[in-house]
Amino acid sequence: MAEIHKIIASVKDALGAGARSNPHDAAASAAVPVSPSAQRTELASTFARELEEVGGKFLGVLSPAEATDLIVDLAGELGVKTVALGQGIVSDMDAIGEALERADFRIVRTVPVADTERAAMRARVADAELGIAEADFAIASTGTLAVVSNANRPSSLTLLAPASLVIVQIDRVMTNLAAVLTAMGPSGVASNRLTLITGPSRTADIEKRIVLGVHGPKSLHVIVVWPHDD
Repeated sequence: MAEIHKIIASVKDALGAGARSNPHDAAASAAVPVSPSAQRTELASTFARELEEVGGKFLGVLSPAEATDLIVDLAGELGVKTVALGQGIVSDMDAIGEALERADFRIVRTVPVADTERAAMRARVADAELGIAEADFAIASTGTLAVVSNANRPSSLTLLAPASLVIVQIDRVMTNLAAVLTAMGPSGVASNRLTLITGPSRTADIEKRIVLGVHGPKSLHVIVVWPHDD
């Protein structure tokens, strides 16, 4: 619940920032320009810190090739045999899948299916020990991932496997939830199912003790991808 309150507070702060801003502060900020690369680095650093605070594991800011190599290594370290893989937004998920197959991992690729086959697809994803998805956005202030679910990237990818790996592009790391909703726009928010993931699944319903993995992945790993030519 603490993470939910933190997210709500960040939205309130963002919406109220305009009313509280001081014109003299704005002028001072404008006088010291900050490069886009520096801004992205700061956001990634904040996101990494907040992600670790809620029990997630930040694997670094990597190039696409470095990310692929690390994903293969991680699958080996986790001792998985089957990996569920969704389609990407920017990332070349086919290349990641091929690299995993070369390392003898079995791949379950999520694809659009008829309603009558949806349960079977969900069962195949549930049998995988690792689910890999690309997030639409990351929220630096809370270490949260925002994922829009669709037929190519069903919510089962981030909900059913014991371990979850999420990739996010560096230019999609946003300051707060308000910035994410602004980027999506009213129509995008209204027409899509948005899942907010803050750390691995955990509950205190059992004897009031925190237990991981009861209602979802027991571990959450995140890679931020920064292309070399960006």
